[in-house]
Amino acid sequence: MSKKGKVVLAYSGGLDTSVAVMWLTEQGYDVVTMTADVGQQAVDLEAAKNKALRSGAVKAYVLDLKKVFVEKFVWPSLKANGMYQSTYPLNSALSRPLIAEVMAEIAKKEGAVAVAHGCTGKGQDQVRIEVCTNALNPELQVLAPVRDWHFTREAEMEYAQAHGIPVLATAASPYSIDDNIWGRSIECGILEDPWNEPPSDAYTLTVDPWDTPDEPEYVEIAFSKGIPVALDGEKMDGPALIEALNVRAGRHGVGRIDMLEDRLVGFKSREVYECPAAITLINAHRALETLTLDKKVIAAKKELEIKFSDLTYEGYWFSPLKDAINSFIETTQEYVSGIVKVRMYKGEAVVRGMKSVDSIYSHTLATYSEGDAFDHSAAVGFIKIWGLPIKTWRQVHESKEAIEIPAQ
Repeated sequence: MSKKGKVVLAYSGGLDTSVAVMWLTEQGYDVVTMTADVGQQAVDLEAAKNKALRSGAVKAYVLDLKKVFVEKFVWPSLKANGMYQSTYPLNSALSRPLIAEVMAEIAKKEGAVAVAHGCTGKGQDQVRIEVCTNALNPELQVLAPVRDWHFTREAEMEYAQAHGIPVLATAASPYSIDDNIWGRSIECGILEDPWNEPPSDAYTLTVDPWDTPDEPEYVEIAFSKGIPVALDGEKMDGPALIEALNVRAGRHGVGRIDMLEDRLVGFKSREVYECPAAITLINAHRALETLTLDKKVIAAKKELEIKFSDLTYEGYWFSPLKDAINSFIETTQEYVSGIVKVRMYKGEAVVRGMKSVDSIYSHTLATYSEGDAFDHSAAVGFIKIWGLPIKTWRQVHESKEAIEIPAQ
C-alpha cells in the first residue's frame, strides 16, 4: 500500500484511540500521536507515550498544557462567566479548541496531511475539533476512524486483541468520563434515565453534602482585572489556584451539576458535572462585577455572555464573532479587581463579602444614617420627568378599570 503521509492523532490512550493508531497505519498513514495533560485526574505522560509507540505510532508527543489551557481558554471563559444554558461551566468544551490548535501546530511542524480524533458520530466533540481545525488550517484533512469505521466497542476490543494492542479492560466503570482542571463530565449508565439520582460513586472531586464538614469554610479570592491571582493572600499561578480550590470547595460538596442539556447534535442528554473551583470562581467573579461595573455594562455583558457560551459549546471558539465578543469582555475587565470572601458549606459557595479600590459603590450615597450625601430634594423633579411619558399617555387615553374596594 502506498503511503498517504503523516496524520496527527489526538491520543488519550483509551480503547478508541489505541485501535485508531493501528487502523490508520493499515490505511497507509504514518501516525503521530498527541497526548495532552490539561489537568485530568489520572494522566501518566510517559506511559501514554510508550503505549502510543507500542500501538504503532511513528512518533508520540506528550505535552503538559495545563498552564496554556488555563491562561488562553479557562480565564477568558471566567471573564465571560461562561456557563452553557446558565448551568454548565464548559469544562470539556473549552479543552477541544486547545487540542485542535496543538494538533494543527504539530501537523505543520511534522508536515502532516491530516489530523484525527477518536470521537463517535454521536458526540459533539467531533464538531468542536473539526470546526476548530478547519478555522485554523482549512487545508488540513480531518479523519475520524471510530466514527467512519462503524465498529462496536466489542469489535474494537477484538481488533485490539488480534493486533496485540495493549488496552485495559473497559467494563470497569459504568460511566463515560471526561475531565480536566476546570471540571469533570460524567455520563452514560444509570445516568441516562433522568429519574435516577446520580449515585455517590459517580463523583470523585466532590463530597456528598451530607458527609461534608458541619462548619463552613471561608476563602478570600483576590482578582486582578478579572483573573483570580491569590487565595487567602497567597499568590498562585492559574493551575495551582484552581487545583487548590478544587480540593477546598470539593471538600464541601460545591460544584455538583445535574442537568438535561440541549446537545449540539440535536438531542437532549442527561449530563452530570462536578466543577468545584469553576462554580466557586464564577460566583465570586460575577459578584465582584456588580461592585465594579456600571449597570448598563453589566446588562450588555450578560447578553454577550450567553452568546460567548453558545459559541464555545458549538465549536466556534475561533470565529470572528467570538473574537469580537472577547474584545468587549476584555474591556469590561479593566477594573474588575478586588477581594471576594466566599463561604463554602454543604454544597454551596456563597459570596459573603467583597471589597475593591475600583468599587463604584458609595457608602455615603447608599446610607440612610448620618453622613447621607444623597440630594433628597432632587427626587421630586426626577420623579416628575421619569413618570412624564406614562402620565401623558393616561391624559390622552382612558384610565385603567378601577379596582373595586369593598365597603368597610
